[in-house]
This record gives sequence, C-alpha cells and structure tokens, in this order.
Amino acid sequence: MRYVVIGAGAIGAGVGGLLADSGSEVLLVARGEHLAAMAATGLTVRMPDGVITCRPQVAAAPEDVELRSDDVLVLTTKTHQAADALATWADAPVHEDGGVIGRAGDRLPILTALNGVASEDMALRWFARVYGVCVWMPAVLAKPGEVVVRCAPLRAILHASRYPAALADDQDAALLARVVEDWGRAGVQVPTPDDVMPWKYRKLLGNLGNAVQALLGDGSLGDDVTDAARLEARELYQAAGIVMNSDAEERASRDLLTSAPVPGAPEQMGGSTWQSLQRGTGSAETDYLNGEIVAIAHRLGRSAPINAALASLVRTAVAQSAKPGAMSPVELRARTLGGT
Repeated sequence: MRYVVIGAGAIGAGVGGLLADSGSEVLLVARGEHLAAMAATGLTVRMPDGVITCRPQVAAAPEDVELRSDDVLVLTTKTHQAADALATWADAPVHEDGGVIGRAGDRLPILTALNGVASEDMALRWFARVYGVCVWMPAVLAKPGEVVVRCAPLRAILHASRYPAALADDQDAALLARVVEDWGRAGVQVPTPDDVMPWKYRKLLGNLGNAVQALLGDGSLGDDVTDAARLEARELYQAAGIVMNSDAEERASRDLLTSAPVPGAPEQMGGSTWQSLQRGTGSAETDYLNGEIVAIAHRLGRSAPINAALASLVRTAVAQSAKPGAMSPVELRARTLGGT
C-alpha cells in the first residue's frame, strides 16, 4: 500500500515524513519551493525529541505519477483549495498489471484530512469512497523542505471513519485497520469511531479562534471574541441538531497528546490561518471555519454576526497582504462585538 499525500504542506508533509521514516511507501504531492526543496535534499521533520530526514517520492501533479490500484489518497490541502485538488486527481488513470483499470475517483479511496466539515461532501462529487479525518496535529511548515511537529512521543491523533458513516462495510474496516497499523508505527494514532463527523464539528469550534489569532498575532489578546464566536456556534449547532462527541471522549483523546518545545524551531508559530497570513499565500480557509457557522445560520434563516465579521476581516487582511498582528484588540472588538 502506498500513501499519496495531496497538498503536502505542514500536515501532509508531517504525516508523510513520519510514515516514510517508519517504512511505509509515501508519495508527497506539493508545489513551489517546498516541492523543489524536497526533491533536491529531502524532507526534514523536527520534533521535541529528535529530527528525521527522509527522501519520499515527490510530484507536482497527476501527470507525474502512475497511480496504482493499492494507492490510498490522503487530501491535506486547506479546505478552500480542496475542490481544485479533487477535480485534478479524480480523473487520473489507475494502473494494474501494466494496464489502466479506471479512474482514481472510482477506484481509489481518499482520506480527507482537513479542517472544517465541508470537505467530505465536497469529495463525494468526485470520489466514491471517502473517509473523513479529524486532524489533531500541531505542525508548521517552517521553511521549504522542513516541518515542525510539536508533540512527543505521540505525534498526532487523527480520528477517521467512512463518510457517510452509514455506508461503512468490511472493506472499509480492512482499509482503516491497515491505516491504523501503518500510521501507528509512525507515531500517529488513528482512532476509528463509527462516525468522525461529531469529532470534526467539535474541532471546528476550536478552529473558530484561528481568525482571531491571525488578526491579532496572539490569540490570547482576543479570548473574549473567540469565546463569543464559539458561543454563537454552539447555539446554532443546537438549533440545527448537530451532534458533537462527548466531553469525556474529547478529554480522553486530548490527554494523550503532549506538546513541547522543538529545538531549532522558530519561537512564534501560529495555526493554519496565522501561517497563511505570515507566508502571504493570498488566501485563507476562514470561509470554511467561521464561514461554516455562517452557512449553518443561513440554512436556519438566522444570522451569525460574530463569525461573519471574523471571516470578512480575514478576507480583507488577505486582500491587503496584512501580516499577523496588523489589527489591534480594540479594533477587533469594535468590528465583532460592537466595542463591548
């Protein structure tokens, strides 16, 4: 079995590097300077208790890869980049015994290891076998060819299940059992709940603070705004009948991850939205985080003014090429809470 990681940035390269180092066959799909660095000198993963350098296969596009019938695709782009990636890979030919046996969308499973709760439905437009993944992995793309993973000895926890959960069968159980084994050997725990979406909806609540951290540079300066955004979301979850995993289940898993300083890593490294502003990528995934809460509200004929304001402010920051911390806490409160 080979893992083809599409969108190998911080999470994808982090997981891919750990898998490659532990003996799994991995192909990382990336772009730009990051791809060039991995092709030239390999991938370095820095952790609290050590450093690994490996030379996984790399590629830029389906044209660079001969997909095989035993491949497992792992999508790790940002959610706002997912549709393009899915459409690009769905029609790639899959080979077996020297011939083409079909399209990737029909033949290969895909794991959607992204923030938010939209990528699973999105993937069904192109792929028949979709597996949702809830990602707990504090990782940062420190520079091209180098990823920092902050936890040890367990590197990450990625809950996974078939999507929709009602479709799960013995074939899915066999695939996930292999993933559990391979990824566990790499220090990545993969619990397999009956349905991963309650875990992803709870994770989404946590990610609502990403916008605050990116805008202020330090999320703790806007804890009141983050709390208000989460309260707004919880009320809408209740109105929409959205179920989350229990507090006890959440704590039991969270307690297994221990974060620690990473020697040689930059001192200030924020979450995914902070990283998007810092690197000036020209986009951010906030419309699928805070914007997801807005979508839930609109489906109910209601509004989500705090989350809508945060999504709008990040869109503006991206358009203006603003760096993290460009906004003051006073201005953020005025724009989201009315200055209260």
